[in-house]
Amino acid sequence: MTAQTSRRAGGRSARRSARAAPLADHLRPVRAGMPGGSYQPLSAHDIQKIHHAVLDALETVGLADAPESGIEYMTKAGALLGDDGRLRFPRALVEDAIAKAMRNIVLYSRDGKNDLELSGSKVHFGTAGAAVHVVDVEGRDYRDSTLQDLYDAARLTDKLDNIHFLQRPMVCRDIADNREMDLNTVYACCYGTTKHVGTSFTEVDFAKDAFKMLHMIAGGEDKWRARPFVSNSNCFVVPPMKFATESCLVMEECIKQGMPVLLLSAGQAGATAPAPIAGAIVQAVAECLAGLVYVQAIDPTHPAIFGTWPFVSDLRTGAMSGGSGEQALLTAGCAQMHRFYDLPGGAAAGIADAKLPDMQAGWEQATSNVMAGLSGLNMVYEAAGMHASLLGFCLESLVLGDDLLGQAMRCVRGIEITDETISVDVIKATCLEGPGHYLGSEQTLALMQSEYVYPELGDRTSPKEWNELGKPDLIQKAIARKEAILAEPSSAAFSSEVDRAIRAAFNIHISP
Repeated sequence: MTAQTSRRAGGRSARRSARAAPLADHLRPVRAGMPGGSYQPLSAHDIQKIHHAVLDALETVGLADAPESGIEYMTKAGALLGDDGRLRFPRALVEDAIAKAMRNIVLYSRDGKNDLELSGSKVHFGTAGAAVHVVDVEGRDYRDSTLQDLYDAARLTDKLDNIHFLQRPMVCRDIADNREMDLNTVYACCYGTTKHVGTSFTEVDFAKDAFKMLHMIAGGEDKWRARPFVSNSNCFVVPPMKFATESCLVMEECIKQGMPVLLLSAGQAGATAPAPIAGAIVQAVAECLAGLVYVQAIDPTHPAIFGTWPFVSDLRTGAMSGGSGEQALLTAGCAQMHRFYDLPGGAAAGIADAKLPDMQAGWEQATSNVMAGLSGLNMVYEAAGMHASLLGFCLESLVLGDDLLGQAMRCVRGIEITDETISVDVIKATCLEGPGHYLGSEQTLALMQSEYVYPELGDRTSPKEWNELGKPDLIQKAIARKEAILAEPSSAAFSSEVDRAIRAAFNIHISP
């Protein structure tokens, strides 16, 4: 490389570094909670048909296998227990539950800097799932996921602007005892990020133990209840149309302890949900409305996220196909039903069937994330890092997902139409009096940071520049950024006093 070439490359690098410096909040072109809703796959007639089908299913089919406590709560509220053991929900009961539901929910961050306001069509992207493997991108292989992997995912999420929350994306396969796994999951997530955390509990007694830890982290039960920074991802149903007894008991405990709950219905179209996309939406909405009645019967003011998470099957094999166009449509349709009911909701998008962060993963993750955001989905779960149809999580893909979700959020933001942005005066000045281009115009310079999103790792160089830079590889750049973040100490770590108290009370598997 010549000295002149080196100087040119160095100058470009310096300019790019300056442009990549963190922006002040008021200049950021995208941020959590921007409103979506411009994409509506369902017509008003479609929505009404789905709504009435949902009410019919709840009134005539109902749900089986509720725990005794749940039966007592829901029958007192107006549900009917049949001789077949199924709880059925009269239309008036369901409609009252919808009318009384909370329209605005805040999911708190631990430090108050990244609170998530769930209402209307405000969009937030984050992780989720229960992957049992981690993707080794350099070895092109899969291995069991560990507590350290979960902690690393939390630390990465803490530093990635477009990953707005951390719901546990993988299980800790290196901890055999379920109680210790649940408790270490809470510890690792909260020790790694101050953003809002979501998790699940295997048994109700494990949840009770976790609340003791959370009170310690928060600085007391009163402070926890004032700002609960962890929510419960609760699979309260086993599709089709059955309650999951143990999960329901966990949900009851979480409600009593002031923890927000995600009412998660995760049927699989063609297997545990109807094969038509419309039918899968009907069942998921029906199950979640039954959950809403359940929550309100315990505490009418408790924050509950409407978690319609139906998935799609490849009907040739029966395998899940989370990266499909059908999945993207299914999630967007569910989001539109959330908006019809005006209920804060979440669903899954961003899942790749691809095993590695390759071109297939790119189109699969981008398609469903963009459609979910445009549909105004409040909580887009599994938006980054998830591969192999939820079986594998990839830390490098999480890092790359930050770029991808920045572009998705720019689509959500849409096009601002004002007298200034339509630019007629600028066009006149440039064409009739100016240089005939807009490169150095005052408008261009003023908007280059607030109107446009620039990727952190995505390559926009020319082939010549790319060659001069040594032909950088995207995965290697993701590895380097991952390692740079993980080389720094966790900014979410607890005080030494709190950490010692937690370690004295619980068997924490992460080294101090």
